[in-house]
Amino acid sequence: MGHPTPDLPVLAEDNSMLSRRFGREVANYFSGSPLNRISFLRTDYGFLRAAFAHPSASFLLLDNLSPSAKDYANLSYVTRDIVVPLTGEEPFKTSEEEQLKSFNSAITQPVVLFLGIDEKDPDFQYRDYKGKPYFAVDVTPKGTIETKAKSIVDIVKASGVSFVDGRRLLSLKAPDAAIYAEARALLDWNSRNPFCGGCGQRTTSINAGWKRACPPTDLAGVPEGGAPKEREDCPTRHGISNLCFPRTDPTVIMAIVSADGTKILLGRNKRFPPNWFSTLAGFLEPGESIEEAVRRETWEESGVTVGRVVIHSSQPWPFPANLMIGAIGQATPDGETIHLGHDEELTDARWFSFDEVREGIKFGISGLGEPAPAGYREGALRLPPQTAIAHQLILAVLKGYLEAVPKI
Repeated sequence: MGHPTPDLPVLAEDNSMLSRRFGREVANYFSGSPLNRISFLRTDYGFLRAAFAHPSASFLLLDNLSPSAKDYANLSYVTRDIVVPLTGEEPFKTSEEEQLKSFNSAITQPVVLFLGIDEKDPDFQYRDYKGKPYFAVDVTPKGTIETKAKSIVDIVKASGVSFVDGRRLLSLKAPDAAIYAEARALLDWNSRNPFCGGCGQRTTSINAGWKRACPPTDLAGVPEGGAPKEREDCPTRHGISNLCFPRTDPTVIMAIVSADGTKILLGRNKRFPPNWFSTLAGFLEPGESIEEAVRRETWEESGVTVGRVVIHSSQPWPFPANLMIGAIGQATPDGETIHLGHDEELTDARWFSFDEVREGIKFGISGLGEPAPAGYREGALRLPPQTAIAHQLILAVLKGYLEAVPKI
């Protein structure tokens, strides 16, 4: 059986002019973080040192991107004393410049990621900023830290904490899901970028996991006290800084409505369970607007021609680093014929009546790896769970989103 579906993020009440005119903002799963990221302090090593050393600091551990958790709904955090054997007492002791000078490519450095502060718990203060510091630490056993990392994993497991499978973790409570999404995406990015895109040499993580740099020197193989070796020249060290920063890959996902506003276009690929359909989606390409990407992807995958496109909401999707930009589009009257011959990504695409979709919402909701729920009628439509933005787009159409959008 699958895990209970968590609630979505809850936004504060908003009676602004925009909300009165366009409706409340939609918050999707993996968004709505309780943390203030205070991103401008990631380069302040005095702040990072103070936050790391504070007794209230909490540390989320990730082993091969699987987070430490009490269960499938709640993350589990450890205190500083648990991670110090791996990170050292002061992982932020030296500045960025000094870290680059002491770089040793033969030594594996654990990534310690600053996530933000929880302002509801203001025990820690730095200048005008108050809140409990949160960090994530990569405890994947590897390289020269393998033994220490494995020891921490074993200690945590012995205390009754598990590392839950993070490949498609969609059961966490909404605040924890947002924290996990940030940590997972950043640690995955760090692990995928061990080498410089400009010269191919090893990079190092700086600014609390939010930047990777290509050091000019290397202490690998140098006797203790010896001068570091100069590395090959690299274009990232010249002119405007183009060092490596975390990437986010924009993806469009769209609920397409028929020209008469009575049907929704849904598709499926070979990975989906029988009768399980979802909205169409695809990557945004360079030099392309969101609206153009919606029209292109819909036509390429289904043959349907889309006219007007309205942006609905977005969803961070940390598998590995996507931003799902949700849209609702309407087919042109002469462009509703389905043709799967352009792009063979889909194995099926169909127009479903609103009544069929309502039945799917009521009786056919399940995750990809889960069985159909109780009450499901064999052969009927199955749809994604509410943690997927596809579900929210479909629901918006059924609730009259197109009619609710005001005319300007």
